[in-house]
Amino acid sequence: QVQLVESGGGLVQPGGSLRLSCTTSGIIFNLHDMGWYRQAPGKQRELVAGITKGGSTNYADSVKGRFTISRDNAKNAVYLQMNSLKPEDTAVYYCNGEFDRGWLGGRNVYWGQGTQVTVSS
Repeated sequence: QVQLVESGGGLVQPGGSLRLSCTTSGIIFNLHDMGWYRQAPGKQRELVAGITKGGSTNYADSVKGRFTISRDNAKNAVYLQMNSLKPEDTAVYYCNGEFDRGWLGGRNVYWGQGTQVTVSS
């Protein structure tokens, strides 16, 4: 059974920091590209940051320079360090894992249940 479990969300003041964690089970973690998405009320889910199985990273323009994604293959975990948080960062943050099926075609996609991040004074 595949599980992705997020933690670390909460309420923080503007300018503050949070570190989200996502622990996984049931997958070969080091073969998966991992990412963090977020969804604010009334908006579509959007990619925040991604990290490939090889360690390459990419970020949404809105979080570049403020957020850092990292992974620990030994712990089957991916993290999102969020600094200089803004009210517009308020959303439910979801952990995502994807496995490229190669010659079989397509990708296996997994999601966590989400963790709420609220940035407010």
